[in-house]
Amino acid sequence: MPSLALAQRSASTAELLAQADDDRWMIGAGASIKDEGYAGMGTRIRPFPLVAYEGKRIFWRGLSGGVHAYKGEHFSLDAVLSGRFDGFDVDDLGRRELAANGVDIDLLEDRDDALDAGLSLGWQAGASELKLTALYDVTDTSGGQEIALDYAYALHWGRTTLVPGVGVHWLSRDTVDYYYGTLDEEIARGVAAYRPGAATVPQASIGFIRPLGTAWKVVGSVNYKWLPSEITDSPLMDPDASGAFSVRIGLGWSF
Repeated sequence: MPSLALAQRSASTAELLAQADDDRWMIGAGASIKDEGYAGMGTRIRPFPLVAYEGKRIFWRGLSGGVHAYKGEHFSLDAVLSGRFDGFDVDDLGRRELAANGVDIDLLEDRDDALDAGLSLGWQAGASELKLTALYDVTDTSGGQEIALDYAYALHWGRTTLVPGVGVHWLSRDTVDYYYGTLDEEIARGVAAYRPGAATVPQASIGFIRPLGTAWKVVGSVNYKWLPSEITDSPLMDPDASGAFSVRIGLGWSF
């Protein structure tokens, strides 16, 4: 089911999983477990409702969706909306770990989630798909952009579908500076300035869907990102952080 993406920003994985099921609707509940390498934060668990719809023109896949502007035999062009859930509350960070990086937690601001909009161009042949996606933060939370190139391939074992994928995501200066740098108001309070600029983030993922009977399904995904030095050198990050991982799992009823 398309909601397998579960906030995972891998358009090809979501698209191929959407084609693994003939049902148009899914409702249920899920949870995400992720460790992004922030200082003292550790693993975060977030529950969320699982809602998905796959129509001829309109689709909604967990925490992203859009409209098929063009859909041919091999090529497609979509207008998309996607939630960016990279924000955090300062209270979730570790006071001692930040102090070791030379940062006073009381001088920091929260980072907010955002909503991105953009276009996605896809090419599909058989069980594989290549997607190029360009997104812009329409909420002006960071005011940044993301350009992603993703490839995924669908594998079938009995009733189980697995979709491994790889991708390279370019994050603009504004995006990286907001989520991993120090803000103007923080610098004015005495926090050391850190403005890393744009960064390129490789990632690998695998999604799965497994029917339980005729209507219920278990869906999930695992994603790992190799963080570049622009991100790992941030005073907001654990010194030994080199990557970020997330696991998402959900149970849904489809019809």
